Amino acid sequence: MIDNKLLPKLSQNLLEILEDEEYYNITIEVGNDPYVKTFHAHMVILNYRSPYLKRILATNKKKNDETLINIKLPNILPETFQIILR
Repeated sequence: MIDNKLLPKLSQNLLEILEDEEYYNITIEVGNDPYVKTFHAHMVILNYRSPYLKRILATNKKKNDETLINIKLPNILPETFQIILR
């Protein structure tokens, strides 16, 4: 059982991970030109948070050579995806 004092810190850490510009392993390009925004994300978090993205990730497995995965989602507004990510 997780101590209730740890939950706020864990939530804060997860939000910080979303802002991480160094250790991400996925880029997601959202929207259509000229309104495209690139998000940095983490495969393991997306895998557990979104069944839709889990299916996409299953077909775009990360290669053993640590190659960055790039996903394109042109039919979603960047503002909407920002909300989904959080």
